[in-house]
Amino acid sequence: MRALLVLLFLFASTAWGQAYPTKPVRLIVGFAPGGGTDIVARLMAAKLTERWGQAVVVENKLGASGNIAAEQVAKSAPDGYTLLMIFSSHSSNPAVMKTNFDINKDFSSITLVGSGPAIVLANPNIQPKTLGELIAYAKAHPNEIKYGSSGVGGTVHLAGELMSQLTGIQMVHVPYKGIALAMTAILAGDIQITYATPISAYAHLKSGRLRALAVAGPSRYPTMPDVPTAAEAGLADYEIEFWYGLVGPAGMQAALVDRIQRDISGIVNAPEMKQQLLEQGAIGVGSRPKELDALIRKEYARWLRVVQTGNIKME
Repeated sequence: MRALLVLLFLFASTAWGQAYPTKPVRLIVGFAPGGGTDIVARLMAAKLTERWGQAVVVENKLGASGNIAAEQVAKSAPDGYTLLMIFSSHSSNPAVMKTNFDINKDFSSITLVGSGPAIVLANPNIQPKTLGELIAYAKAHPNEIKYGSSGVGGTVHLAGELMSQLTGIQMVHVPYKGIALAMTAILAGDIQITYATPISAYAHLKSGRLRALAVAGPSRYPTMPDVPTAAEAGLADYEIEFWYGLVGPAGMQAALVDRIQRDISGIVNAPEMKQQLLEQGAIGVGSRPKELDALIRKEYARWLRVVQTGNIKME
């Protein structure tokens, strides 16, 4: 019997490797066209279409910080023809709002596509010129520093809340309807700091209209090597990655998941794609499914602590 099961597994693996896909694949994105998640999804879709000989079609399903798209995929057939490109908010959303799915049970993790650090951005006209100076100033002037976000409970809001909890500073959170409006506000001087991806900040940093105080990652980011990490700037344990992953509905066969993961890994680790992802603020990864599983669980636990400590509630 054991030998028969092994043969059946090998047959299934071979069948998936040869037959999939036999029709177009839908890649669902829970955010607007032109945003980071959408751009990464379209880069992946184009390369997968070339590799598979079948169209991989990106569909944008907006709403509830990506939750509407996630719910749709969670309820889809686990046949590999409906996939979801997730952003790091996938793991923090359940910490701040009710969802109609379980991020740990209702999805099949496939791969971590890429990951990039949050950048602590400041208007260059403010008095503090480094992260250490900002923290010292905020301690001496409670509630004088304003930071903008893309909305209550979003990843940028949580980035500011985590900084406050780690340092004991008190800042005023100013939520906007999207990160674009927060960027406009910081450029105008309406707020003093915000948090963004390298690609969102790059043009403004290059022009001198914004200053990068720190990179919230384990190492300096390749496209901005002169910006210190938060740890180098004196704030240990402040690491926030904005990451992109690929998942499908729960119940996908392991052989199918492995097939898709191997293809994605091959794509993101090719030199041309690594450079394209780097330009979008992410370092290509192409992890194994269990590594994405572990990241989602770890991130959820972390942000749940931050939300509970900060008593953050959706408006």
